[in-house]
Amino acid sequence: MRRFNVAEVSLSLGILALGFGVAVVTATLPSEGGYSGIGPNFIPGVVGAGIVVLGLWLSFEAFSGGWRGALPDDARERGEHAFHAAGFGWVTAGLFAHMALIGWAGFVIAGVALFACVTRGFGSIRVARDLALGLVLSLGVFVFFVKLLNVNLPAGWLTPLLGGAGI
Repeated sequence: MRRFNVAEVSLSLGILALGFGVAVVTATLPSEGGYSGIGPNFIPGVVGAGIVVLGLWLSFEAFSGGWRGALPDDARERGEHAFHAAGFGWVTAGLFAHMALIGWAGFVIAGVALFACVTRGFGSIRVARDLALGLVLSLGVFVFFVKLLNVNLPAGWLTPLLGGAGI
């Protein structure tokens, strides 16, 4: 008699239940479409159907001998590196700095802070180079979005330099 892996079966059935839950909620959304002919329930319906298919596939795999091609549980056997807490801390600090700065310092300054923290998290010790490269990239993205795509991004401290509320 074949024994089932409880974790695989539980996760498979959980994903299947999630898919059915999405389908039930999607069924309550209006289906009449405007000029496009599709309503607001179309994309959630596609996502729900995809989750149901994934749950069925995983359930079939779990009940018929286990998930095929599953990676080993040991990180070293998978060829992964050990967790680097300092790198994780720098990247996390960069994300929080970006969230804190974007509203009042603007997109460019927040982007520079994020870029510098992420590069430090990946082991860079060239702070001046990272700040300069972050400034060039963030300013380039800012100008691209504001000038070419006409998307308003917060200018923050650059507002006086840019002549008004944005470029």
